[in-house]
Amino acid sequence: MKFGSLFLCILSLVIFGVSGCNSSGTKEQKISTDLVKNPNTANGESNAGALPSFKFQEIEHDFGKIIQGESVSYEFQFTNTGKSDLIIVDVSTSCGCTVPSFPKTPIRPGDKGAIKVSFNSAGKNGFQAKNILVVANTQPNTTLLRIKAQIVGPNADK
Repeated sequence: MKFGSLFLCILSLVIFGVSGCNSSGTKEQKISTDLVKNPNTANGESNAGALPSFKFQEIEHDFGKIIQGESVSYEFQFTNTGKSDLIIVDVSTSCGCTVPSFPKTPIRPGDKGAIKVSFNSAGKNGFQAKNILVVANTQPNTTLLRIKAQIVGPNADK
């Protein structure tokens, strides 16, 4: 009897596993190949000159001294210096106190854009440095931005 129960259990797992691999009920979202151009090929040859490229005015911003609880913002200005549309896929930060916003539409070659970063110093004290990781269709595909500030108590002189 134990063998029969074990056999049924294994058979059930196999059936669920095989049927779980069929995802025909889900819709796939397709990205237009006109939107993303990847000049890297399977044989290792590449044309990196055809890729989009960031040229930031600066990659680090120092807010200086700010009073604890104050919220500050900064816009990292950039230009697409590449030869194809720049697509920012994601912007993430190293802390929930730092919130980014970025263009969701492609930036044409030669056009400018900005990544806005807001920092809330509530509950923070002393020197703070936060990283902002930008993921885009560039080579390399990540760019690191940074903000920093010296947080002082509410009664301190700026």
